[in-house]
Amino acid sequence: MKQIIITLFFVTTTLLSFSQTQFAIGIKAGPNFATIDSDASAVQNYENRTGWHAGAFLQIRGEKIGFQPEVIFSQQGSEFKYSTSNASLEQNFSYVNIPLIVKLYTVAGLNLQVGPQIGFLTSAEREDYASGQSGPITEQDIKDDLKKVDFSLGLGVGWDLPFGLTLDGRYNWGLTDNDDGATTNSGAPIGEIKNQVWQISVGYKLFKN
Repeated sequence: MKQIIITLFFVTTTLLSFSQTQFAIGIKAGPNFATIDSDASAVQNYENRTGWHAGAFLQIRGEKIGFQPEVIFSQQGSEFKYSTSNASLEQNFSYVNIPLIVKLYTVAGLNLQVGPQIGFLTSAEREDYASGQSGPITEQDIKDDLKKVDFSLGLGVGWDLPFGLTLDGRYNWGLTDNDDGATTNSGAPIGEIKNQVWQISVGYKLFKN
């Protein structure tokens, strides 16, 4: 991951040096559709958890290449449906993520995006729901069962619109197994835990040169 970040930085710096550079600072927000990639035998029971993300970005753009570091608060996790009943549990994770995105511009502001993301876990809770119950019957803090730093790879497409608006669709592919001792209710290991998050963002450039 360190080598990827260094390589992206030098490639972007070199390409930007050959063209007129533009700078912008903005904010962005939108929905998350998150789940967990696991090697557990019941992986088919994992479903998307819908959350949200919001944060700020710095955009450094040349004619064809841009570099966009961001600071994003992100709700992630998953929902698990028991196959033997209508009971379920939700795993609610919150992260402060720092994507370092390289953008390749094509035509009319359309762009392709790729880059590493470093995430810092801020909270993790598990909520158990019984069949027919609208609210959780138990809530548990499981932050100590997860690793505190998460690495992922961001892949996406975007569109820089007129008047400072931006649209992004991005998939954050988790690379880190975040299991740090998590277990099921019976005490068995829960298996591999890798974050998988789809994001749709709307942004606005508050300042640009």
